[in-house]
Amino acid sequence: MTALIKRAGRADIDVLAAIHSTAFSHGDAWSRDVFNLQLAMPNVFGLIHQDGGLIVMRQAADEADVLTLAVVPAARRSGIANTLLREATDIAAGRGVQTVFLEVSTTNSAARALYTKLGFSRVGLRRLYYSDRSDALVLRLDLKSTP
Repeated sequence: MTALIKRAGRADIDVLAAIHSTAFSHGDAWSRDVFNLQLAMPNVFGLIHQDGGLIVMRQAADEADVLTLAVVPAARRSGIANTLLREATDIAAGRGVQTVFLEVSTTNSAARALYTKLGFSRVGLRRLYYSDRSDALVLRLDLKSTP
């Protein structure tokens, strides 16, 4: 793990909630309670980047889902999301995960470009998935063929 990233624990809930509330609109931001519930589960792990980013993943057998990935607006396009996603997928692979899934808004071109660059491919569509009524692309990454 890089010096800029640490494993998120329940003691970090306030920091996680603050990053998330800055990165997402009020209706989409996770509360302290959501982070507390997620991190209490044995199959969920989170990472925090000291420059204002986080990722939370949930594992089920040999698959994992990116539950959330957030970077504060002032730090976007600086490589934080890339670093967090690579670190999280490395941890997941070490736990036996072979496939990672995530949803991304069809309107989020920056995130879509990052996921494409990292080798994710589209496997589905969820209509009207987000609070702004945008659709979500369901993306998949096969960790055995990650670049």
